[in-house]
Amino acid sequence: MVCGVDCSTQGTKVLVVDVESGEIVGSGRAEHSVSGRDGARETDPEEWWNALAAALDQTGCKEEIAAISVGAQQHGLVVIDKDGRPLRRAILWNDVRSAPDSLAIIEALGGPARTAELIGSLPLAAFTVTSWAWLRRMEPEIVKRVAGVRLPHDWLTERLTGNAVTDRGDVSGTGWWSTATEAYAPEVLDNALVQLAQESLPRVLKPAEAAGKLRAEAAQQLGLSSDVTVGPGTGDNPAAALAIGLRMGEPAMSLGTSGTVYTKSSRRSADLSGVVVGMADATGQFLPLACTLNCTLAVDRVAAWMSLDREDVAASARAVVLPYLDGERTPNLPDSAGSIVGLRHDTSPREILLAAYEGAAWSLIEAMAALEVNSGRLDPEAPIILIGGGAQGAAWQRTVRRLSGRAVIVPEAKELVALGAAIQAAVVFTGESFDAFVERWNTRAGLVLEPMERDVARLEQIRSIYSRLEAFNASPYNNPEG
Repeated sequence: MVCGVDCSTQGTKVLVVDVESGEIVGSGRAEHSVSGRDGARETDPEEWWNALAAALDQTGCKEEIAAISVGAQQHGLVVIDKDGRPLRRAILWNDVRSAPDSLAIIEALGGPARTAELIGSLPLAAFTVTSWAWLRRMEPEIVKRVAGVRLPHDWLTERLTGNAVTDRGDVSGTGWWSTATEAYAPEVLDNALVQLAQESLPRVLKPAEAAGKLRAEAAQQLGLSSDVTVGPGTGDNPAAALAIGLRMGEPAMSLGTSGTVYTKSSRRSADLSGVVVGMADATGQFLPLACTLNCTLAVDRVAAWMSLDREDVAASARAVVLPYLDGERTPNLPDSAGSIVGLRHDTSPREILLAAYEGAAWSLIEAMAALEVNSGRLDPEAPIILIGGGAQGAAWQRTVRRLSGRAVIVPEAKELVALGAAIQAAVVFTGESFDAFVERWNTRAGLVLEPMERDVARLEQIRSIYSRLEAFNASPYNNPEG
């Protein structure tokens, strides 16, 4: 058996999978807490470790696990002392306090075009490098004690093995690793706003390279054998791409706390607009990606305010909701707030809820155009592979089909981040290819929903409202006049 881990924002999930058949023989889940307001989002990393132990206990088959790999939320910042202990709570991917640091770093590196070419992305608010710059500015006494800087999956993998390692899929979202050179970027690390020694960062493993064996203390704490092989791990989006066997030019859209849309590409991306993040994937290729901060959680919040079930939406809506409750990353408006425009006496709560779905989906649909330019090719006929917690919702499915005009495939397999991590563990353990496990485990099977006529008028209406509000919320790069 192999075990895949998904350490997401709200909780940790594990799947134990039979290597030969792909049958899920055990699973578990445990929750985390997230704290912070006014742009802050933090979690104690020890909660991730405790949640992993609790989730493993629920599987009922720990003694059969031969290999394990960790997929986790990306961009987070974990700072540790010389003994590997966290010095403070982890700063998460949706913490936008570093918006000023993002602008300063991009300027210091020579502007958007130079920065995008250097690392493959613009390091927006909540990238690891911008959170690190914020920490240097706001908590210098903590920074003086830092011996190592890790991503969430790095920290868990190091806790498992004792080895400071990462993978190219996750490290490509830090802002200090270059997809051009496949190495850490000295121009970023040595910048006066960053000042981080490369020795503080983990070694980047190859896609099928083992991180090591489980160390004795971790094995005892988790109730696993010390012979367990640990895979390199990766970020949640590259892990989900592994699970669905994402193909070149095929669009995938993940609907979770955040929303992402991405594809597989053989060429690196360098989008100077900042819409597309030039990610690497976990197989040696690239994963150009756009990410929104507000997706299912924001829509569920609107449903709660309206005292509605999340599926209780109207057939159509005239009002427009831009659900930027946590600020927003796509479009790049970290200091923005949610808005409802176009209310009438007869506007119903069900219309407002539908408009929240549309506003969240609109940002992802808009980003697909930039994704096509930066990936080289986005197959115009390919269905959108719809994944994440929202993918099972009928309202989400209809909204995506209506606004995109594309067919949708909803995979039968669940918990795709954990499943992708299990595939990675199986590849490391057996030496077989990623494609071999996708085919053997039949992870691409799913429900096919036919396309709907694209609602161009509604798209234009949302775009028009967004354009009017942009001046009130825009960052300096979106609105150079201030």
